Amino acid sequence: MRSNLIQEASDDQKTLPAHVAIIMDGNGRWAKKKLMNRVRGHEQGSETVRAIVTASREIGIKILTLYAFSTENWARPESEVKALMALLKKFIVAERDDLQKNKIRLNMIGQRDKLPPDVRQELDKTLELTGGNEEMILNLALSYGSREELTRAVRKIAAKLASKQLSPGEITEDLISAHLYTSGMPDPDLIIRTSGEYRLSNFLLWQAAYSELYITDTLWPDFTKEEFVEILKNYQTRDRRFGKVSCSTSNGG
Repeated sequence: MRSNLIQEASDDQKTLPAHVAIIMDGNGRWAKKKLMNRVRGHEQGSETVRAIVTASREIGIKILTLYAFSTENWARPESEVKALMALLKKFIVAERDDLQKNKIRLNMIGQRDKLPPDVRQELDKTLELTGGNEEMILNLALSYGSREELTRAVRKIAAKLASKQLSPGEITEDLISAHLYTSGMPDPDLIIRTSGEYRLSNFLLWQAAYSELYITDTLWPDFTKEEFVEILKNYQTRDRRFGKVSCSTSNGG
């Protein structure tokens, strides 16, 4: 049964963000505060992922993108990277049936080939199993970096120019978007960052051009569906002008 909070957020479908992206930050600091190993923070963070995916599906969010592992994260200590990959594999396997039951399609954005073979194998199984689901898309950003994404897109476009498949005049914003990992998806309406850091950290730089931003001091393992709903309600009060004049201003307001 839906909670009253979730019902309240989902009542106004017109102002509900279609695409929410989250920079899940603070697992390590959460563990440090509790005098625990950093890996324990990541484990607790995975429980938060489950809760927010469930809430998003109940509310009616169509696309949820989670920044799970960046291109820069490969530089972390080898033991931590191995633990993160093991957690990722465990999550992909454990959530497979629930994703299918709730008609959620899993999608990955990022450098798939950089993931360990055993992780890729389980990821591919879940991608195939959920590929036909249409209620919600869950994007996991894995080995993802926006600058790498843009560089990759430029290379693909340059190759088409060199082979005369494209002319310079045909390069448009839509064409560039079509060569990104998020091709075919709307840009995020709302980007949430936990842990109080005021930066995008190489996340969806092109796609975030007109995204609404919300920064919370809450560390990711402590982030709740109740806070998530409150952030969505805050989003619903915002006047998104996309560089234009708002209706109230144009009418003299």
